[in-house]
Amino acid sequence: MTAIHPNQRVTVLADAQNLYHSAQSVYSRNIDYSSLLEKATQNRELTRAIAYVIRADSPDEDTFFDALVDIGFETKIKDLKTFGDGTKKADWDVGICIDAVTLASRADTIVLCTGDGDFARLATHLRHEGVRVEVMGFQESSAEELIEACDEFIDLSEREETFLL
Repeated sequence: MTAIHPNQRVTVLADAQNLYHSAQSVYSRNIDYSSLLEKATQNRELTRAIAYVIRADSPDEDTFFDALVDIGFETKIKDLKTFGDGTKKADWDVGICIDAVTLASRADTIVLCTGDGDFARLATHLRHEGVRVEVMGFQESSAEELIEACDEFIDLSEREETFLL
């Protein structure tokens, strides 16, 4: 495992849907993205911070998207899709994976802010390529295979006063 040092180039990829649903289901609260980004960088060189969000036409979502930008995140927005049978779907799993693999050559560390086990294979691949992988998520809702696949797991539940609003 690569040690953390001040000259590390860090890319932060935040799965906003996963974080939102985890924080709501476990604590009925919202994420403090400013604290999340501060902890993710840990005084290292931030190369890029991307928050992957879903547009669901809910009240105040544009305010939320603007706040993310003000904090320092680039937002990537996907519209919620409604299918003929009424089911709704939107996720950024493939987009996050493609961005992580693409950005890996310009980062020493990639911080995945999610607990989604679908990213375990991505973490394994990035580590194989020599990139340090840190995961920030809630222990209660993070997949064990993702926790095992990363170099470091930062449990947001251990500091809920810091990471939750």
